[in-house]
Amino acid sequence: MIDPLAFVHPDATIGNNVRIGPWSYIGADVVIGDNCIIESHVVVKGPSTIGCDNHFFQFSSIGEQCQDIKYAGEQTQLIMGDSNIVREGVTIHRGTIQDQGITRIGSHNLLMANAHVAHDCVVGDHCILANSVNLAGHVIIDSHAIIGGMTGVHQFVKIGAHCFVGATSYVNQDIPPYIICSGQPCAPRGINVEGLKRRGFDKAEIMAIRRAFKTLYKQQLPLKEAVSELSESEFVGVKVMVEFIAQSSRGIIR
Repeated sequence: MIDPLAFVHPDATIGNNVRIGPWSYIGADVVIGDNCIIESHVVVKGPSTIGCDNHFFQFSSIGEQCQDIKYAGEQTQLIMGDSNIVREGVTIHRGTIQDQGITRIGSHNLLMANAHVAHDCVVGDHCILANSVNLAGHVIIDSHAIIGGMTGVHQFVKIGAHCFVGATSYVNQDIPPYIICSGQPCAPRGINVEGLKRRGFDKAEIMAIRRAFKTLYKQQLPLKEAVSELSESEFVGVKVMVEFIAQSSRGIIR
């Protein structure tokens, strides 16, 4: 159902059973999948491709051009998956040609009120961005990460899967998977044990990850030496940590 007070551009593609509330604006080159709910006063601009079963709350701005001063009107885009909840006042910007030209949001994410996802960010699946989280450009958030309210993430930072970042933190370096961290600047505090249990990690895997954390952060080893020791582990979770660190371009929190 499209409210008569909503504007839907004739070049937009709207799926089945989509609800669009009054005073919302759906621009050209926007594709919205089946069963989405768009409340009142929502703006969606294109090129943007939105999957199915997403719920956008009032005053969210989706697929707007980015705030990068290098942006000169190029055809960049936003791609979003399925079953995301986007709360009031959230802003998500399209990419830039200085990167891949795409901002990507996965599926089953919760973006709480006033969160901001800047140009060229990549957010995985099952992530939570709490109120007023701000992601600068080119940030990557792997799946199942939780970012506490009013946290700021520096551009080009990568946050690993299953991380938990405490509220009001400032993240200026990469965070390896599974870690709980907080502070200004953000510092490691431990392993997200409860989160790993909820997601089906067995006891042996969790213990291996906890030992890896001690090697990385508690034994006062140089990073290269700590990573070399971790590389000997046969556990998948530890191998994921080692691979993440090897690919880090900004360096990890330590």
